[in-house]
Amino acid sequence: MSPSVLETLREAGRVAAAARDMGARLIVPGASLREVCEAAEHEIRRRGAAIAFPAQSSRNHVAAHYCPSPEDQTVYAEGDLAKLDIGVHIDGYVVDTALTVNVGDRPEGRRLVEAAGAALEAAIAAAGPGVRVRRVSAAIEATLRRYELRPMRNLCGHHVGRWTVHCPPPIPNVPEESEDRLVVGAVLAIEPFATDGLGLVAEEGAPEVFRLPPGPRNGSGLEPGILAALEARNGLPFARRDLAGFPRSLVEETLAALLARGRLSAYAPLVESSGRAVAQAEHTLYVGSEGVEVLTR
Repeated sequence: MSPSVLETLREAGRVAAAARDMGARLIVPGASLREVCEAAEHEIRRRGAAIAFPAQSSRNHVAAHYCPSPEDQTVYAEGDLAKLDIGVHIDGYVVDTALTVNVGDRPEGRRLVEAAGAALEAAIAAAGPGVRVRRVSAAIEATLRRYELRPMRNLCGHHVGRWTVHCPPPIPNVPEESEDRLVVGAVLAIEPFATDGLGLVAEEGAPEVFRLPPGPRNGSGLEPGILAALEARNGLPFARRDLAGFPRSLVEETLAALLARGRLSAYAPLVESSGRAVAQAEHTLYVGSEGVEVLTR
């Protein structure tokens, strides 16, 4: 990796950390999920970067992918475990970071939040050039077990690439039989999810996050302005909020047409299958020849 690209990633990481922490401070009882996500996105833009994927805030048993719609009136409540997951890119170079706010600092939520953070730090300590991915995964699982909690077995971290949020190889939260190793120059997001439930997620609810993969244009019959806005994402995910400047009926017609043509991926909220609360912590790392650098600290 060239020094200029690494510095671009570092700057994206600084922006992501600032926007994440600012958004977290806004998560209080009565605050709007949509307004918190929009504030984090505004902070990213204010600092000269761009959104790699729509800001998401999943609460309690919803582990990931809850993205407020333009009309969402949901507010945080005392006792919520509120995740805030944001992605930032500069010139296509992506970082991904998340944290969990124990709204009202209720005692029952502290162990989950502390465990997710401890598992992330253990994984970072285990990571390094040439390290097997399963060693990183084992550090996550062992840490959560010490808290008498479970990892989410079918959620995982991932490598990131230019204009791409999820690249192989994955970084599972439990060790798998894989010979994959962390290589010098890799950029990856590690994201432990902690729960006292079964540790499996399933889709539930309507998707608000979508992705139009790059490829040959076939826009016949589609609203050209909306299609151009989606193609400008260069394959990065988007939400209905990103299309708020267009008539809602045209947005829905365009999304439905793209889904029917098989051109659009849709990501529904992911919930813990036994209905138990989930906490998440996430950082993006760069693997250097001498060790790892946390880009989103």
